[in-house]
Amino acid sequence: MSRQGSRDTGPEVAVRRLLHSSGMRYRVNAPVPGMPRRTIDIVFPKAKVAVFLDGCFWHGCPHHATHPKANAEWWRTKLDRNMSRDAETTEHLQREGWTVLRFWEHEVPEDVARSVRKAVLPADPPS
Repeated sequence: MSRQGSRDTGPEVAVRRLLHSSGMRYRVNAPVPGMPRRTIDIVFPKAKVAVFLDGCFWHGCPHHATHPKANAEWWRTKLDRNMSRDAETTEHLQREGWTVLRFWEHEVPEDVARSVRKAVLPADPPS
């Protein structure tokens, strides 16, 4: 597992490129306020928007997650803990007034970037 990349994954980089090219500035892998050893993939601190791009295997995607047969009990416990930690982090941030956006790694980067822009940028005032 130590060889498994946890940051700067392909989907993260693709979304970040799209956001950056549209003029948006953000922080990456920033610590979750008040929760040691947890980070947010893409953060917009002023807008208080936290974006997570979750891997299908590690975070239990309902469509693509697989369940290893070797050492199945250990893996089930490990993956369940990951999902529980995700929920706990989301709840904590929401209680602190953050907007939390979670996406799966298989989602189209353009769609993810569009959703993030909508959450971060204020709506255009009526004419």
